[in-house]
Amino acid sequence: MSVGDDMENQMPTKHSRGIGSRGGDQDGFGPPTRPVAPLVYAEFGDDDELSPQWTSWLIPMFVVANVIVFFVVMFVNNCPKNSESHDPNHHCVARFLGRFSFEHLRNNPLFGPSSLTLEKLGSLDWYRVVEKHQAWRLLTCIWLHAGVIHLATNMLSIVFIGTRLEQQFGFVRIGWIYVMSGMGGSILSSLFIRKGISVGASGALFGLLGSMLSELLTNWTIYSNKIAAFLTLLFVIVINLGIGILPYVDNFAHVGGFLTGFLLGFLLLARPQIKWFAREHMPQGRCVTPKYMPYQYILWLLSLALLIVGFVVALVLLFKGEDGNDHCHWCRYLSCIPTSGWSCDSV
Repeated sequence: MSVGDDMENQMPTKHSRGIGSRGGDQDGFGPPTRPVAPLVYAEFGDDDELSPQWTSWLIPMFVVANVIVFFVVMFVNNCPKNSESHDPNHHCVARFLGRFSFEHLRNNPLFGPSSLTLEKLGSLDWYRVVEKHQAWRLLTCIWLHAGVIHLATNMLSIVFIGTRLEQQFGFVRIGWIYVMSGMGGSILSSLFIRKGISVGASGALFGLLGSMLSELLTNWTIYSNKIAAFLTLLFVIVINLGIGILPYVDNFAHVGGFLTGFLLGFLLLARPQIKWFAREHMPQGRCVTPKYMPYQYILWLLSLALLIVGFVVALVLLFKGEDGNDHCHWCRYLSCIPTSGWSCDSV
C-alpha cells in the first residue's frame, strides 16, 4: 500500500505568477478490509449490515467531469493560435492534435495549457479571490488540471481511494468529503500563498486520505490488524505530505484538504457497534447496546466544533486580506524548505 508523488508544480506566468498543479500519483490505501467479527453477523443473517456495499458511481462521475473539463480547457487554450501567433519561436508540443496541442515544455512540463488559460478559466489566485471578490475560484480550481500527467495521476488515485470509500459509505458522505476537502485546501492555500495560481484535485484527494485515517480511529474497536493498518496509512500520509516541501509544490492545499477530510471522517464515517445490529434478536427486557460508543460521540462533537470554527476563522481572515504567514511565521516551511539546491523565495 503506497501513495506516490503528489506534487504541485508551479511555473512562472507572464505576471511572475506560477501554476500550482495539485497532483498525485497515489496507489491508494483502502479502509481495512473487514470488521473483526463477520461470523457474529452470520449467526443473525446480518453480515451485510456491518459493511454495506453501494455501487460506486459518483467517483467515476467526478473522474469523467475532470476529464471533460480538461478537454474544454485545452480547446480554449488553442496553443497554435494563441501562443505561436504571438511568439514565432514558441512551438507547441504534439501539433498533430491541432488546437488540443500542448504548450512548450519550458512553459508547462506537464503537457497541458498555459497559465493564462487556467487563470481565465478559474484557477486559484489570491488577488482575484480577495481583491476581485471571485470566491467561486475556491471551488472551480479543484476541477482544473495543469496537464495530462497531472490529470492522469490524480484521477487514478481518486479512483483507487474514492471508489472503495464510496462502496462502503455511499455517495452522499464521500461526495461531501471530496468537495469540502477540496475547498478546505483552497482556503488554506489562499491564506498562505499569494504569488501563484493553483489548480488540481489534490486537496480533495488528501481529504479522502484523511477521512480514511479518522474512519479507522473512530471505528477502532471493530477492525482486525488495526495497528498494521494504522502504521501503513500513517506512513503513506507522512510521505505524501513530505513531498510537499519541495519548491513549487502547494503543500498548504494538501494540508488543508487533509485536515478537512480528517474531521469530516469523524462526523460522517462512524460505524455502529457490532452488538447494536443484534438488538432485534435480544430477549425482551434486556438492555439494548447503544448504537455508538461514547468516544465516538465525543469525537463527533469535537470534530464538528473544530470544523465550523476552522472554516469561519479561515474565511474571515482570507477576505479581510490577512496574510497567514504574519500569524504563523514557521508555517511557510510546510510548503517549502530552502536548501543549497533550491530557494523558496519565489514560492
